Amino acid sequence: MFANYLIGLREGLEASLVVCILIAYLVKTGRKDRLPPVWTGVGVAVALSLGFGAVLQFGSTQLSFEAQEALGGTLSIIAVALVTWMVFWMRRTARHLKVELHGKLDAALAMGTGALVVTAFLAVGREGLETALFIWTAVQATEDGYNPIIGAALGLLTSVVLGWLFYRGALKINLAKFFTWTGAMLVVVAAGVLAYGVHDLQEADWLGGLHDRAFDISSTIPKDSWYGTLLKGVFNFQPDPTVLQVVVWLAYLVPTLAFFFGVFGSRPAKPVAPTADEAKSAA
Repeated sequence: MFANYLIGLREGLEASLVVCILIAYLVKTGRKDRLPPVWTGVGVAVALSLGFGAVLQFGSTQLSFEAQEALGGTLSIIAVALVTWMVFWMRRTARHLKVELHGKLDAALAMGTGALVVTAFLAVGREGLETALFIWTAVQATEDGYNPIIGAALGLLTSVVLGWLFYRGALKINLAKFFTWTGAMLVVVAAGVLAYGVHDLQEADWLGGLHDRAFDISSTIPKDSWYGTLLKGVFNFQPDPTVLQVVVWLAYLVPTLAFFFGVFGSRPAKPVAPTADEAKSAA
């Protein structure tokens, strides 16, 4: 449940911050009359994301076992690729996200209502579709009933509350550190999802080595034990992985974390030029 809570919190907070930036900019510039198109775009993006998740869940049940495994494995790999890209993208551009969104919003305001709806839809929709895909693959990987869905829902709810508190100015946290450490934790979760995806492809007979076990500690950590369930839910841990699963897990996790902290952890922060408002207030 914790891993899915983290996914919902991290992805939902990104979307919440985007919405807060858009709304705050319109309110600050005296254009409250342009809020309905923004909310329309946000609503359409949320509905599309929920619909996408429903299609993944209910559509896959109509397939044969081999087709389900092939679909699950393929989507797991796609989800890991998207989340990895998102983690690095947000880590790199978070400091400039506000300026970027303001520029897009100004262009949309000049073009009309339809452009506002599209801008809000694209800003939130990308996060929503990524979230739906990654949560679905993570739920399939944990095989823990409805608990992963509950965890993800609680994470999304928390992100909405945090977004509202940010907007009201009642809460301030170091977003750079938040996105750094949650990004690193998501990489660990993604590694487990990737390994599970490889196992799905092995069961679909797309990859070989299904019976080549790297180790088997099921007697020490039973899958149905509370600690086995906990490890499965948090890290997608499997007590009897195949050799290929372990190789893929290590090949993804080690270089990705090394690059993540090496690239973004060693560089000194660049000074940011003050905005016009900041310059005026300083004067």
